[in-house]
Amino acid sequence: MGRLDQKVILITGATSGIGEAAARLCLAEGAQVMIHGLDEVAGKALATDLGANAAFYHADLREPEAVEKLMHATIEQYGALHGLVNNAAYIVRSNLDSTDVTLFDEVMAVNVRSPLFLIKAARPYLKQTKGSIVNIGSVNAYTGEPRLLAYAISKGALMTLSRNLGNVLPAEGIRVNHFNPGWVLTPNEYKYKLADGLPPDWPERLGIDEIPSGKMTSPEDIARHIVFWLSDDSRPISGTVMELNQYPVIARIPLKEGDHEST
Repeated sequence: MGRLDQKVILITGATSGIGEAAARLCLAEGAQVMIHGLDEVAGKALATDLGANAAFYHADLREPEAVEKLMHATIEQYGALHGLVNNAAYIVRSNLDSTDVTLFDEVMAVNVRSPLFLIKAARPYLKQTKGSIVNIGSVNAYTGEPRLLAYAISKGALMTLSRNLGNVLPAEGIRVNHFNPGWVLTPNEYKYKLADGLPPDWPERLGIDEIPSGKMTSPEDIARHIVFWLSDDSRPISGTVMELNQYPVIARIPLKEGDHEST
């Protein structure tokens, strides 16, 4: 018996990376899953691969009407909703010089506005099922890399959204929790670093200051946490903001070679 038996889960940004890993594990735990994505070809192929308990809906979350259409498609497909994973994100490099109004508005639309209004659209259905919401943020919410200004701002806003609604919605039986993953080896992240000029084996070249465990965090590592917080095993907790990283994010002094042997 799976931890998500008979539950319907909607996952945005689910055609690759963390979203795809979460979809696969939710299905393995007995759920029916609506996967959303911007890449229609990849989404349809993934839904076919996942089998009868998965469906795909293509939507561009920069468009305000996309949220209601996605929720309607989910309910029309499965008739209920037990869990929502706001994972879709517009990850774009920008700093103060390169961030213009159009870019900023698009980042906020995908990373903040769409989670807010998806929660609003999902609310009546999750109230019926005493459901769970998991928002996927980033450690960049705390300050962010110099070239991730707009993205970092959006993830800070999403974290506040999660804390606010994690306080409000439990009175209706709906839980809201939030993850701030650190560096995760997704297919997109691998490609970004290749484009930056790193060699093909760059994940194996990282030191203990970057990956203390000796291996980069995988999408599957994050997916296991998502499934737990969607499941009834995590009741009654709400409003949690959790860093999913290999070391403390705040006020960290990185280890150096030999430090782990000190007493």
